[in-house]
Amino acid sequence: MNTSSRFSVATHVLTMLSLRSQVCDSPTKSDRIATSVDTNAVVIRRIMGKLRNAGLVEAKTGPNGGFLLGRKPEEITLFDIYAAVEETEKIFHLHYGCPMQSCPVGGNMTDILTEVFEDAQTALKDVLEKKTLAQVTNEVGQRSGLSALIEAGMTEPEIMERYEVKDGAMIWKASQPGAKEHAKQRA
Repeated sequence: MNTSSRFSVATHVLTMLSLRSQVCDSPTKSDRIATSVDTNAVVIRRIMGKLRNAGLVEAKTGPNGGFLLGRKPEEITLFDIYAAVEETEKIFHLHYGCPMQSCPVGGNMTDILTEVFEDAQTALKDVLEKKTLAQVTNEVGQRSGLSALIEAGMTEPEIMERYEVKDGAMIWKASQPGAKEHAKQRA
């Protein structure tokens, strides 16, 4: 099945903006986002255009420009993100041609699959509407350890100076004074 990655990339991007908004109020540039997603900044800007049209992000121009969340993370559901970036809400599609109606399989397949696809689409929408960007942001913050650093009052420059990411988790940089002691405390 050929599916798009726009939804997962858009969710990644919005989660990044949501986390950054907890430590600073400056916009995030598309090249920085692209590095995190591991894609080209042009791809990010296309997705950001769709998110901006849906009111999920704001674009700031100029040398200090970039992107900010357009709404509070608690107000954005995963379905809002999905609907903003996907070309169609349908996740499954029927045959492009018309099945032979004189065949017992072909004469019934469209009706049967239409029901199944509608049920699957409804289930997907229900799941995505129940999960907010705030929940995803909190999960990422907890799993990475970033939430603890933010709650401790650290600023973005302090976090970037003292920590690095390894396997998705924030770890004390080996070059920092006290790195060995810090590693022992975490073990």
